[in-house]
Amino acid sequence: MNEETKQTELDGLQDQLDTNMTNEQAEAANSEEMTAEADNSTATEESLEQQLAKLNDTHLRLMAEYDNYRKRTLKEKSDLIRNGGEKVLRELLPVVDDLDIALANMDTAEDMEAVKEGIRLIYSKFTDYLSRQGIKPIETAGVSFDEELHEAIATFPAPSEELKGKVIDCVKKGYTLNDKVLRHSSVVVGQ
Repeated sequence: MNEETKQTELDGLQDQLDTNMTNEQAEAANSEEMTAEADNSTATEESLEQQLAKLNDTHLRLMAEYDNYRKRTLKEKSDLIRNGGEKVLRELLPVVDDLDIALANMDTAEDMEAVKEGIRLIYSKFTDYLSRQGIKPIETAGVSFDEELHEAIATFPAPSEELKGKVIDCVKKGYTLNDKVLRHSSVVVGQ
């Protein structure tokens, strides 16, 4: 073999060696990158797991807060229903006290006019209390029959033509509470 061929073979071997070395270096670099990516991936996974744990904790706390709020409002509602009339009943107690005094004095009273006046005062006090609570009597005297306000319990021949279809007599008063019918008036209607 001549020198030139030997040199060509040597150059080929050198190129092959260089290529092998470059491939090995590239593989080593790829291996380092993959290791770095794996480390990165592990760090990202840990970060995501921490975020998930934090979100789960927040969710559980919010659920517990909502459950406590729901229980508290249910308890408040039941207390309101149970004790809602307390103020109304407390304000009625003075009227009951006045009635007790009137009943106690009725048997021993000699002046019946004074007893009647006392009963009128108690009645006035009671109707004043009802009006402060928004309860008003339904007007019936001489008004046209209104089925939303009145309940006709009887009809009677009207004494005059203008009383036909109107209320002639009120048997039981009706009341409204803040413009809503609490109890219909029981009336006699002219026919």
